[in-house]
Amino acid sequence: MKYFPLFIDSQDMHCLVVGAGEVAARKLELLLKTQAHITVVAPWVCDTIKRLAASPNITLLEREFEDEDLTGHTLVFVATDKPAVNQHVHDLARQHKVLVNVVDNTPLCQFITPSIVDRSPLVIAMSSGGVAPVLLRYMRQKLESLLPANLSRLGAFSERFRERVKATLSGVTARRNFWEDVLDGDIAEMVEKGQDDKAVSAFDAALAQAADQDKTRSPGQVYLVGAGPGDPDLLTFRALRLMQKADVVIYDRLVSPQILELVRRDAEKIYVGKARSNHTLPQQDINSLLVEHAKNGQRVVRLKGGDPFIFGRGGEEIQTLLGEGIDFQVVPGITAASGASSYAGIPLTHRDHAQSVIFATGHLKDDTVDLDWPALAQRNQTLVIYMGLTGLAQICEQLITHGLDATTPIALVQSATTEQQQVLTATLSTMPTHPDLPTVTPPALIIVGSVVSLHRQLNWFNGS
Repeated sequence: MKYFPLFIDSQDMHCLVVGAGEVAARKLELLLKTQAHITVVAPWVCDTIKRLAASPNITLLEREFEDEDLTGHTLVFVATDKPAVNQHVHDLARQHKVLVNVVDNTPLCQFITPSIVDRSPLVIAMSSGGVAPVLLRYMRQKLESLLPANLSRLGAFSERFRERVKATLSGVTARRNFWEDVLDGDIAEMVEKGQDDKAVSAFDAALAQAADQDKTRSPGQVYLVGAGPGDPDLLTFRALRLMQKADVVIYDRLVSPQILELVRRDAEKIYVGKARSNHTLPQQDINSLLVEHAKNGQRVVRLKGGDPFIFGRGGEEIQTLLGEGIDFQVVPGITAASGASSYAGIPLTHRDHAQSVIFATGHLKDDTVDLDWPALAQRNQTLVIYMGLTGLAQICEQLITHGLDATTPIALVQSATTEQQQVLTATLSTMPTHPDLPTVTPPALIIVGSVVSLHRQLNWFNGS
């Protein structure tokens, strides 16, 4: 981020506005939404600012700017039609370490004013860094239409009871869980409708129940969440909602940075990724982590690339949770086979090519590639192999040995569904010696079958 987003306490803030035309008036109107003390200095004053100057927060000086005017101010807006004056005030402000914004001149701005959606005490501020103002206005219009106008009631209600909840519930996690339940449920609906007495009564009952649960310290819950093949747009709604409610997120190597950005900011993130022949944590230790955090009363998201139940060891983790009596849920994700084939333009089934599809793993528990080759080497069938890059040569050899033609098409799909996606196609006999093979790195999926021949025609994503 070029500009660091920040909300400043305006109660004792002193702001200077140099200039008093309509451009300056727009900034003044924004400042008047705060509790700041404002000084406006300009030799000529437009009608809008004359009207706004009636506010007790504003001191109007109808004269040219003087260097001493900067003294005692926290920040300054410069909005004159004289470039020399704008530059001078900018240089002076920088010299005295006063934050300065020269309106409509981004290179002379230490800070910029964001586009604001005001539902005080809830305030949403957005910025494009001055590079995409139309997009910014578009996004503000979207948010204005999505957020109810009476959302401010909910903010005031939360402020009213914040200290009481803090005094009643002992831990940060318990308080967060309680407020999320309030905001997701009937109490919030009552507040927004103006049914205050009914909302307070329901709130009292909910807080009393939460206090009882807080004393017994009930165990947390584990969510096994499929993060999909990489593109964050392929997350399910439920996956996103749980990621934003989690206290702890335990994630693996196949979860993209873009997806991790969607996790709640203050959640603890624990990396337990596995690369080829390099396990950051053994599976048993991962299982123990899930148990430990759940028993501490936390909501734990086990975030896995693809789907938890397709080569994601979700079954092993659930067996551990069951043995420890820990509640859990499973949220399916788009598995790598589906994502990779779709984005590579390789349908897994097709009436003219394949009437069945088999998923297999090229990495077994004992580090072998000893698969049921006769079952895999079938015509009119698509074979998808996960984690098979290391044993690629052996896979190709065994499939030919057990009946597939050496000219059977094969594809390697690397980093599927992301901007880094790469698709390499060949045949079973030529793939192990393909000159571009060294450029393919994990995560990569192997697809074998005549459906691969459709890649060039249906490759909509990479567009070869």
